[in-house]
Amino acid sequence: MLLHGIFPPITTPFYPDGRVYLKKLEHNVERYSKTPVAGIVVLGSTGEAIMLSDEERREVLHTARQACAPHKVLIAGTGAESAIETLRLTEYAAELGYDLALVRTPHFYRPQMKPASLLAFYRTVADRSPLPMLIYSVPAFTGYDMPAELVIELAEHPNIIGIKESGGDATKIRQIVEATRHIKRSATVTETFAAATPRMMNVRQRESSEITEDLVSIAALAGEGKRDSGGTGVLARPTGRLGTGAPIDPAERSSAINSSAAITSAGNLKTRQKEVGFQVLAGAAQRLLPSLEAGAVGAVLAFASPAPTACYEIYAAWKEGDQELARIKQDRIARASTRVGAELGVPALKYAADLNGYYGGPPRLPFLPLTAELKSEVEQLMSDIRN
Repeated sequence: MLLHGIFPPITTPFYPDGRVYLKKLEHNVERYSKTPVAGIVVLGSTGEAIMLSDEERREVLHTARQACAPHKVLIAGTGAESAIETLRLTEYAAELGYDLALVRTPHFYRPQMKPASLLAFYRTVADRSPLPMLIYSVPAFTGYDMPAELVIELAEHPNIIGIKESGGDATKIRQIVEATRHIKRSATVTETFAAATPRMMNVRQRESSEITEDLVSIAALAGEGKRDSGGTGVLARPTGRLGTGAPIDPAERSSAINSSAAITSAGNLKTRQKEVGFQVLAGAAQRLLPSLEAGAVGAVLAFASPAPTACYEIYAAWKEGDQELARIKQDRIARASTRVGAELGVPALKYAADLNGYYGGPPRLPFLPLTAELKSEVEQLMSDIRN
């Protein structure tokens, strides 16, 4: 699966009394679907997933899945402290049609989280997971920084396709990228080299089938259709170049056969295969450009939840090779992403989302709403970052 681009880890909206506000979640997901992000992450750290009950997590996953546009990659945060609970939520996400599982490092029993324990945990989950997996290392919250050597070893597992590395250390990202460069996997992509997941292809095939059935039904009701020269009522098979009757040159026929081997169709979606390696996603917006320059292929950024387009512009400029523009775009969000995303955290990210037309709303206790002074500070920081 191709994971290039920006993925906002969306917030979980709440009513003032603390209940999950599913209609606002639906509104937010529909709006993210209209931005240039590659996909969305549901139940990440920004989504306050650790504060939700199992039933609430399932409701959030279901609502986001229903509201998301089919062309966006859907990533479910399914990590828990035990392998069995992680697998249960991963299996549910797979049933809903999610594309990928994001599994954070277990951390509550941190003194016992030795390399052997982490290797056993991730390998057990990866062996049984119906979804491909991303390792999620977020030392700011877990207090556990996944060692690069451990990541490199786990990268050999065929069902572990990458990592979200939230430490912001470009040197560590480069170390992982260089040490896993030998890993070569095949990912299905569109003709324009965007991600094409099994869920996306199933949707396109279903849409194509429905259109075909509608067209056949209309033609049958109207009594229309070409008859062959023998009057049998059977449509004549097109011949020659695009059905015009003109003969096809043998060389052109050979070229068409070779192309069909490289490009396949799922309904009206044409796909091809692209070679990808172990994919590293950055997790710190204030360090996005250095992370990309170190070898990251994209990012899952808390700051992208209120400012998806501003984060995407950094990625797009870097992708186009415009280093000067990428630096300008990085500098533009530097103060806001550090203060709002890294320091003030979820309450500030939710308030920033409110400022940008998403529903942020209140956080869940023990988080407290921002004071009037902090709201004013966030307003100033976000004043020229509108999405």
